[in-house]
Amino acid sequence: MAITASMVKELRDSTGAGMMDAKKALTETAGDMSAAVDWLRTKGLAKAAKKSGRTAAEGLVAVAVGNGTGVAVEVNSETDFVGKNAEFQEMVAGIAAVAINVADMDALLAADMGGKSVADTVTAKVATIGENLGVRRMAKLEGDVVVAYVHNAAAPGMGNIGVLVATKGGDEAFARQVAMHVAAVNPAALDEAAVDSDMLEKERQVQIEIARESGKPEQVIEKMIAGRMKKYLAEITLLNQAFVVNPDLSVGAAAAEAGAEITGFVRLEVGEGIEKKVENFAEEVAKTAGKG
Repeated sequence: MAITASMVKELRDSTGAGMMDAKKALTETAGDMSAAVDWLRTKGLAKAAKKSGRTAAEGLVAVAVGNGTGVAVEVNSETDFVGKNAEFQEMVAGIAAVAINVADMDALLAADMGGKSVADTVTAKVATIGENLGVRRMAKLEGDVVVAYVHNAAAPGMGNIGVLVATKGGDEAFARQVAMHVAAVNPAALDEAAVDSDMLEKERQVQIEIARESGKPEQVIEKMIAGRMKKYLAEITLLNQAFVVNPDLSVGAAAAEAGAEITGFVRLEVGEGIEKKVENFAEEVAKTAGKG
């Protein structure tokens, strides 16, 4: 596979590696971007390999809670200006209110919203707002106590990041603190048992290669891997992370002190995982002026 300049730039932007290192990584991995990031990590050349995917879509995440159920819905637009549009915000709030009573995305899009389906409502708004709009995803959570938190709120109940936290026991004040922690730290899973097995094995293989680069004996490497994987799990699992409200305690320990059991969480961030096309600003202005 031909390694293009744009591929090298993308890898450099996401890892902080040098140009030649990025090109070599892509060459060694036949252009596989994810594998190239791992290759750079094994060589100690990735300065920011954990950098999250660049946000491509704009819009809002809205949350709603009622009767032990919480829902978070992401509705996208082309520009962030639309997220500040009162008409768009009203539609997003309405979609979240409908979502709390349906099971999944298909049911949501087909659900009635003021005499029209959600899907038809969104289509109609495309014409009036003038941008492509879409309901991208929804997530639900149930529990004895369910709270919602919105980060960078654009309006009540909606913003850039929406979080739901469910607990058994405890109170809403503690659950809200946990929701704020989730918004800030972005854990990958609740605990070790909930970590995706493929994700875990991928990290293990990366750590094995990093350890082997040190030239240490295999028996020493095994001990190194065990320690590093334990640290990795502590960093990515909610219950094992240092609680942002009190870093002397893990979130799990803080929950025990509060008489609560955290049973689940949801975190949606606008546009996460979608790569955004960035145009040259001068060219964009020229196009808008009809000169491009």
